[in-house]
Amino acid sequence: MFRLEDLSLFVRAAALGSFSEAAREAGIPPAQVSSAIKRLETALNIRLFARSTRSLRLTVEGETWLPYALQMLDALQNGLQQINTPNDEVSGTLQIAVPSDLGRNLLLNVFREFRTRYPALRLRILFSDHRTDVFKDPVDVAFRYGENDDASFVSLPVAPENRRVLVASPDWIARHGEPQTLADLERCNALTYVLRGRPFDRWPLSLDGVEHSVQVSGNITSDDAEVIRRLAVAGEGIAFKSGLDVSDDLREGRLKVLLPNYLGDRVPLNMICPHRKQLSAAVRLLYEAVKADCAAKQP
Repeated sequence: MFRLEDLSLFVRAAALGSFSEAAREAGIPPAQVSSAIKRLETALNIRLFARSTRSLRLTVEGETWLPYALQMLDALQNGLQQINTPNDEVSGTLQIAVPSDLGRNLLLNVFREFRTRYPALRLRILFSDHRTDVFKDPVDVAFRYGENDDASFVSLPVAPENRRVLVASPDWIARHGEPQTLADLERCNALTYVLRGRPFDRWPLSLDGVEHSVQVSGNITSDDAEVIRRLAVAGEGIAFKSGLDVSDDLREGRLKVLLPNYLGDRVPLNMICPHRKQLSAAVRLLYEAVKADCAAKQP
């Protein structure tokens, strides 16, 4: 039988690459982490880590077992939350960072309903298109687009199949015509936003598995993705946006998908937090609420 604490310490030691760092994060002596790993190795009859005085790395067996440990930990935590967390115990302050478009247009209503459901809970919501550092910034969780390339934090998938889509308003299409080819797209007025410090003006699209990169240009660029969405709705040009960000606009006819046979690049949405100890009842309940809402609204 595995101890919940031992599983947690194994996962954090694997992510941080250090028993000492895992112990510091958990507020326990390093020897306690070492003992937890030894118990797991004895129960499994395998070595999980290759250890030396200067380095720590997972063995092949450890790498194989890690995703199963994560699944077990998630299942145990979910079960404990279900039986130990009545609604009236969800209280305190939850600090959330969220991209501007997603927060204002899709998640704000989710946050409002969530707060109504748990009246003892206070929400502090930060809207920004800048990448939040969950270790340094004063947030409990952040919703972030893109693949998870950092094992040092906990990342829970919200909308793993979300993609960007080409969109324009019916008014713009009526005035300029609907592009039929990628060459047509290159001649359109593109509304671009800043991504990782530079204008996002090479748009990745694929057709039947063949990847294309289209160089676009236009007369407006903004560092606020919400501004670009509003300009697209106002008929100023074509935008290449996360499907989630424009889901309401598409459903209500304010925007229309262009070149629908082409697939935009994947931009999975994840909820992240610094470490598993911060997966409180409020965080897990918020995750489930946001995940359900996004699943219902994905185009």
